[in-house]
Amino acid sequence: MPTASKVVNGREDVAPETRRRVTEALDRLGYVRRPRFDASKAPRLVDLVVHSLESSWSGAVLHGAEEAAHDAGLEVVVSAALTRTRAGRPERGWLDKLVARGSSGVLFNLAELSDSQYAWLEQHRIPFVMIDPVQEPPEGVASVGAANWQGGLTATEHLLSLGHERVAVIAGHRRTMCSSARVAGYRSALASAGLRHRAEYVRHAGFDESLARRRMLELLDLPEPPTAVFVCSDRMALGVYEALAERGLRVPDDVSVVGFDDLPEARWASPALTTVRQPLSEMAATALRSLLRLMDGHHPESTRTELSTRLVERASTAPPRR
Repeated sequence: MPTASKVVNGREDVAPETRRRVTEALDRLGYVRRPRFDASKAPRLVDLVVHSLESSWSGAVLHGAEEAAHDAGLEVVVSAALTRTRAGRPERGWLDKLVARGSSGVLFNLAELSDSQYAWLEQHRIPFVMIDPVQEPPEGVASVGAANWQGGLTATEHLLSLGHERVAVIAGHRRTMCSSARVAGYRSALASAGLRHRAEYVRHAGFDESLARRRMLELLDLPEPPTAVFVCSDRMALGVYEALAERGLRVPDDVSVVGFDDLPEARWASPALTTVRQPLSEMAATALRSLLRLMDGHHPESTRTELSTRLVERASTAPPRR
């Protein structure tokens, strides 16, 4: 162990052959040398790692992180990274780059991190914060999300207030935190209104637009199809619009639709989509400020922060046709 430590720290009192053997072992184990942290020389640099740069979702997150970083005098490096390779193994190339750049901290807006990746971050003592994590992070990991249960409740209450009683929900993945919370809010609204929960009215489409289209077609084929549907993302709502158009049905004359997120696509849809606004930019800015506190050595009493959602009424909802 002392010899390996000398090699890692660049000491000269190691024989060349021994240095070669230790270096080969380090490479074989995937060890990355992290420069000694010097607060006085630390770069004012943080990383934002997202799953993809192609969506308006990522654009809203980037906007919020950049504004907050600018106010704090930080620079942001943006990386798009899959958490797993095609072979199913955890990807680590982007993790190595974090160390090579000497970033002071990381914001993650990824579908998930593996246990080994969490362990890697802990091993290298890199402060990080999760933005809208799909699964419950390990204990002690800071995260920022939205009030998904309240959003699902509000969306469903809006449809009920218009007079709809046959209200369906098209959710994302079954086991994700945000999707489960939105469906729970939907069910709570029905229960408060004294309406029976119908299992056939709950469908899952994995936040995929084409799957949402198929789930809506399945709902329309029921003996008693819904007159309104709460769709747990704006992108899935576009798939619902497509399914209704295929059947010659109009929004909202025949079926009312409420989405979730309030992405630009919600305003561009025809008719404009009533949706629950998820404050994506504010979530990213809050996460950046939480990261700054971690970088300064302050650990919050609560690791989970939730920002409120609100309903944005547009043209996709109306009372049911009698």
